[in-house]
Amino acid sequence: MAEPTEERAKSKQVGALAALWPFVRPYRPMVILAALALILTSTVSLVLPMAVRRVVDSFGAGNLAILDTYFTAFLLIAALLALGTGVRYYFVTRLGERVVADIRCAIFDKVMGMSPAWFERIMTGEIVSRITTDTTLILSVIGSSVSVALRHFLTLVGGLVLLALTSAKLAGIVLLLVPLIVVPIIVLGRRLRRLSRENQDWIANSSGKATEALGAVQTVQSFTHETATRVEFGTVTEQSFLSAKTRIATRAVLTVIVIFLVFAGVVGVLWLGARDVRGGVMTAGELVQFVIYAVLVAGAVGSLSEIWGELQRAAGATERLVEILQAEDPVTDPTRPMRLPVPVRGEITLDNVAFHYPSRPEYRALNGISLTVQPGETVALVGPSGAGKSTVLQLLTRFYDPQSGVIRFDGIDLRDMTREDFRAHMALVPQDPVIFAASAMENIRFGRPGATDAEVTDAARAAAAHEFITALPQGYDTFLGERGVMLSGGQKQRIAIARAILRDAKVLLLDEATSALDAESERAVQEAVDRLAQGRTMLVVAHRLATVKKADRIAVFDQGRIVAIGSHDDLVAEDGLYARLARLQFTDGAA
Repeated sequence: MAEPTEERAKSKQVGALAALWPFVRPYRPMVILAALALILTSTVSLVLPMAVRRVVDSFGAGNLAILDTYFTAFLLIAALLALGTGVRYYFVTRLGERVVADIRCAIFDKVMGMSPAWFERIMTGEIVSRITTDTTLILSVIGSSVSVALRHFLTLVGGLVLLALTSAKLAGIVLLLVPLIVVPIIVLGRRLRRLSRENQDWIANSSGKATEALGAVQTVQSFTHETATRVEFGTVTEQSFLSAKTRIATRAVLTVIVIFLVFAGVVGVLWLGARDVRGGVMTAGELVQFVIYAVLVAGAVGSLSEIWGELQRAAGATERLVEILQAEDPVTDPTRPMRLPVPVRGEITLDNVAFHYPSRPEYRALNGISLTVQPGETVALVGPSGAGKSTVLQLLTRFYDPQSGVIRFDGIDLRDMTREDFRAHMALVPQDPVIFAASAMENIRFGRPGATDAEVTDAARAAAAHEFITALPQGYDTFLGERGVMLSGGQKQRIAIARAILRDAKVLLLDEATSALDAESERAVQEAVDRLAQGRTMLVVAHRLATVKKADRIAVFDQGRIVAIGSHDDLVAEDGLYARLARLQFTDGAA
């Protein structure tokens, strides 16, 4: 697999953090209060050296009253500094938590509305990594790094001004040292930005591998693939570590260079200042004041160099999140949607539909399909695996759009309606039923959230699920585990069918809905489906032809085309593909 850094654009600059402003803007009062507290603490920090100078210069005067006044002033300054720092911490940290919570919700909202076509290009684990790891980085920046950086910046600017006022000559020497410090920050900072983005990409890749493997842990174990999976995950994780190690080393080198140059400059300035004191050019208090300002400036520059690395990482994380927020979904709702006519009839029309999945453009899943399903009609879709049957259901729910042709619901093109509008009148039972980490009651109620307990129970009875659910430890309140690990395949399918029954939709889409059921349960479920089909349009995808013999019509698929259509008896009489499939599944007497 190609390295993630080859698939995405590199982080360009810390300016990418500006993309966070739309999330910060609603909380401007909080930003203003934090800024005022920040200015207060920075100002107090810069006033402190002046007080120190007066104390030092007053030592020789012998006036204890003046010393008492100065030390009282120190206490007041300390109180202001403590108050300002506490206020700044409260508002900045609260702002960070609020903004990151909003970002996580925005990312999740965006992803939940994306079609399966978009998910073909990104792993679910990587999305989770962006929602968690990347937003945690942004939290550290908004909730800490930005305010600290601004405080150090104000200290740097204010300190340089006061250095010049204290001693213009020494301040000039300090300014000569600034380019020596700034150059390595710029040069190594660019490399650090690239390494930070690469590191985050590898972390996301590692998360994606873990999510995929854990989601299929039974398959991995059944094929004794644990060792290979561990090695694969370990390899990606090790790449993440190596990338982080390079980033850490680069940042460490940057820190060493900056701190050494800063404090070497301080030592040099202190040496020159001591000579000026000896020569009477400046007082000892002024030298102490200058040294404190020089230390504050040096500390600010050193801290800014470290915070710069954090900002680089956050910039990369921001770009990755913005990449999702700005992602374009191949399937979109119209700006001026049409509404389904009332009452909904349930007519489905496919008119010369051709389609290939985005990840397989060279292979046509459907090739010129035309089919009309009348309201209340049951049509079965049969044929070999890969013939395009399930793809029809994918297009009917508009998980994808066809490359050509039109799909209509009650005479209206699906692309002219919102997906929520027409999906509200459809109930889908997928081939691989999804069971949520919730109780049996809540899993069935997912079909219609407002349903009563009695309605849920009735739906379970209709799907032949009531008996096994009541046998569970807490009955309908039993927690079914992640992905329904407590249930058999047949039990999962009956839960999914009960969910579809509860939805009470005009169109039923069943994709191998009874494939995992035993003969007795299949008969009970089939009777329930037959009752449910009354007055509803139903499309049934099935390999087991016994489940579709009673369908009004059967459409036979082969290599993305409809090769025959008719009743069971008519298709058997034609002695085509359907007849061959029937002979494989039925005895002559059963056929």
